[in-house]
Amino acid sequence: MSAYTFPTFPDLKDKIVLVMGIGQTRVEGSSIWGNGAATARAFCSNGCKVFGCDINLTAAEFTATRLRDEGGICDVMAADVTSSSDVKKVVDAVMEKYGRIDVLVNNVGMTRPGTPGSISEEVWDQQMDLNLKSVYLSCHHVLPIMEKQNQGAVVNNASIAGVSYIGKAQVAYSTAKAAIIHFTRVSAVMYAPKGVRLNCVVPGFILVPLVENLGKSDKEEDREVYRKITQHNVPMGRMGEPEDVANAALWLASAASKYVTGQPLVVDGGLTSQTGTGQ
Repeated sequence: MSAYTFPTFPDLKDKIVLVMGIGQTRVEGSSIWGNGAATARAFCSNGCKVFGCDINLTAAEFTATRLRDEGGICDVMAADVTSSSDVKKVVDAVMEKYGRIDVLVNNVGMTRPGTPGSISEEVWDQQMDLNLKSVYLSCHHVLPIMEKQNQGAVVNNASIAGVSYIGKAQVAYSTAKAAIIHFTRVSAVMYAPKGVRLNCVVPGFILVPLVENLGKSDKEEDREVYRKITQHNVPMGRMGEPEDVANAALWLASAASKYVTGQPLVVDGGLTSQTGTGQ
């Protein structure tokens, strides 16, 4: 792999990892990775075989090319994760190629603005489908496989927006992310006797390509969004990096966390641990 060094967990070598939402925004001249891409990179660095999907095949192939250039093994395909048939096609493709799925990472997510009084029913439903139903669908198709294997690890990507209000009117996104945390918790209890663990990473403000692209936009409204995201009050004084999210997912999928299940791992530089009144 390249300059960044991920931690190594020997038990992950040769594991089959399915990443839902592996694509990333291409930013000219940038070397930043998206959360899903960085997570796939972390698993590749541990000798895993990665299979990923994204609704944007070009974005998925961009990630796959970067991973292969570093010696990683990665296959990708296009899929709408809000469609049960699409998700099943992805799972079937992995099973046909490898015969098992050891790790499932649910990384798909996108926010739309709105308060309960202003958000339309259509946008609410879209947000629930993309951010929450997608997690259910992948688990619906993968958990029976892991149960038959009597082993497996699921890592769901939530958000601190699902833990507390972070100053952005995004009620549907926040609600969906909170639901992911609870979905993970109760599902983990159901599958604990079956040898399957479910946990979730709860990222704070992470500097991903999409955010970086907003800062370089020709549109003033995009640059204003960038300023609001990057002018934060994180106690550690900086935004997180996609590798921070990737490292958390890597640990949760490894045997190093073999007695951890049903837990949200918050990666936010201390943001949700403060009152907002200063230090």
